[in-house]
Amino acid sequence: MLVPRRRRSMFDEFMTDPFDSFFGSLAQPQATPNLMRTDIKEDEAGYEIVIDLPGFDKENVSAELKDGILKVSAKTSHETEDKTGTYLRRERFTGQCSRQFYVGEDVEEADIKAKFDNGTLQITVPKKIEQPKLEEPRTIAIEG
Repeated sequence: MLVPRRRRSMFDEFMTDPFDSFFGSLAQPQATPNLMRTDIKEDEAGYEIVIDLPGFDKENVSAELKDGILKVSAKTSHETEDKTGTYLRRERFTGQCSRQFYVGEDVEEADIKAKFDNGTLQITVPKKIEQPKLEEPRTIAIEG
């Protein structure tokens, strides 16, 4: 049996089931593109790295320096003890994330300052100013 074709409207692409927009597509998990948004600012003294980490606790955020690379890692978990019910949507991030920044091999851990406040990690990395090496005078032996 043939079914008549529905006439297409110019609004067809905008017409969706209201439950689709509320519950979303349960078949495809969505990635979290806004994780660890970072601003890096340079001035005469050094670099300021500001990373947004909303929902993370200070105890679960770490920074380490190795071979001139500053690695910032964070982890979070939103597990609850209540096992009743079924989630229709889970958008809060659970897991680990990290970013790496090359800061230079001459920077030491003691030079870097970090502060975590209200879901924002602020890291200050100073620039190493190379001191010109003063050439030591060398005496030349004169024979005679």
